[in-house]
Amino acid sequence: MNTFGVNVERRSDGTVVLTCPEPLDELPSSIIAMLRDHAAQHPDRDFLCERDGSREWRRVTYADVLNAANAIGQALLDGGHGSDRPVAILSDNSIDQAFVTFGAMTVGVPVMPVSPAYSLMSKDHEKLKSVIAHNDPSAIFIENPEPFAPAIAALELSGRTLVTSTGADGIPGAVSLSDWLSVSATDALDEAVSRIDLDTIGKILLTSGSTGLPKGVLNTHRMMVSNQVSLSQIYSFLRDEPPVLLDWLPWNHTFGGNYNLNMVLHNGGTMYIDEGRPVPGRIEATIANLREISPTLYLNVPRGYDLMLPLLEQDAAARDSLFRNLKKFFFAGAALPANVWERLDALAIAERDERLPITTSLGSTETAPAATYLNWLPQSASNVGLPMPGHEIKLIPNEDKLEIRMRGPNITTGYYKQDDLTQKAFDEENFFCIGDAGKFEDEDDPSKGIVFDGRVAENFKLLSGTWVHTGHLRLQAIAAASPVIQDAVVTGQDREDVGLLVFPSVTGSQSVAGGNAELDKIVSSAPVHDHIRKCLGFHNTDNPGSSTRIRRVLLMTEPPQIDAGEITDKGYINQRAVLARRAELVERLYKGDGDDIVVTD
Repeated sequence: MNTFGVNVERRSDGTVVLTCPEPLDELPSSIIAMLRDHAAQHPDRDFLCERDGSREWRRVTYADVLNAANAIGQALLDGGHGSDRPVAILSDNSIDQAFVTFGAMTVGVPVMPVSPAYSLMSKDHEKLKSVIAHNDPSAIFIENPEPFAPAIAALELSGRTLVTSTGADGIPGAVSLSDWLSVSATDALDEAVSRIDLDTIGKILLTSGSTGLPKGVLNTHRMMVSNQVSLSQIYSFLRDEPPVLLDWLPWNHTFGGNYNLNMVLHNGGTMYIDEGRPVPGRIEATIANLREISPTLYLNVPRGYDLMLPLLEQDAAARDSLFRNLKKFFFAGAALPANVWERLDALAIAERDERLPITTSLGSTETAPAATYLNWLPQSASNVGLPMPGHEIKLIPNEDKLEIRMRGPNITTGYYKQDDLTQKAFDEENFFCIGDAGKFEDEDDPSKGIVFDGRVAENFKLLSGTWVHTGHLRLQAIAAASPVIQDAVVTGQDREDVGLLVFPSVTGSQSVAGGNAELDKIVSSAPVHDHIRKCLGFHNTDNPGSSTRIRRVLLMTEPPQIDAGEITDKGYINQRAVLARRAELVERLYKGDGDDIVVTD
């Protein structure tokens, strides 16, 4: 792995501009050019694998994916689909979704993957209906329409082609994907491919939409390709050995769909699509897959690692397979709690007699997604590193923080059909305003990296007028009360003291309480309450100020809801959305009413 240092420009107004001294290498002309190159170089190498109904791996090669993309691309041309309207995808990661994705991009039709939660976890489907109405896709792909039947019924499908892998015969007007896959390519396909360049829109990725209609972020081929070229300059082992990934992260988010999937494609690797999820009852599938698949790098959100660790610590076969070929861990979406970091380190040392890099990045849907890299051991778990090759970071004073802004070939050109939001997203120097705050880990040595310092808009004032920095305090609380807090939201705006709404860690709380209690019992568990009271008491002794002292905690049973925007597109908790949706819980927290509340002092 390579570390390039940083160039620093300090301005008289306190602004600091950071750039990477290493120039960005030459870019491939598009995502599709990368697919075609690898299909020519190693046509029989597995590109994507997924479990079939018999639990065997269905495997498709680079040649298979290219042939499918060509057929689907031709079918789209034959059907009159063009670059002015996207193809929407409503279902989960799958080989068929990849066929549709690359098929659409082959002929310059943007693909718009939509969170399956909008269809499967919503009762009114209002967000889904708004997304479809606003973005006006010409085609909608759903792999298996049966669980999506209520969502399909809620949509206006006039003027749209519904495409399914199964069950098309039972839906009036629906087209079977197999029909598209049987289409033969013509010269029109080659002409369409020749028109694709780095500025062509490849994807429209939706943000979480916590405060209204999800924004459609335009993702050009330049954004996606430059990200992967930059990453391969940093992580040179990607060029030396085709990566192998076992991955669940959803392709409708930029982490899974751009960082991970495009990483495999750019470097000619293989992705095993993991049907497991970082929730109790489904994480076991991930561990079972790890017994068979030995990844060369492993990428997840902190919650995923938190749930995996107790199982890995007890499963020698899964541990051996995971660490056999592993080069590094990667996390994003939130800071990795110190206890999780330490346990990953301990496993690596036990299995390999060495520490493995645990790396991260800062970015968003608008940055495709990475803008920084971290490949050294930092002092702070919130360190997000330095600008990648070709990227710039600007830190500008904003009240008592430094606001992060970004510029580079990875930055979006704007939001689909939302020009007003596009204009607001950039400053006068065309830096993207990501809304995050940062500070140097070492003020005297910027090369040690930027520490994530919360969201600019999420800080608030107590009744006394004292500012509360939610990002830093949240991380302190999670670390202090380890292992019982999975995540938390800081409360106290216009109140006398600070509190927390806590999403408990089931496994961590069970280890404290003993036994296998369910969440509804954990929130009122005396041992869990005692642990929180004791640990936060120590925190309060060390941090006695009104803006850092945590006086009260409410343990919640309902997990964060994607459909309500409580989880951002970056995978972390949306403070404002949770507080707005759970305002009654905040009121109850300050009244002290309930056996799920802990008062620390």
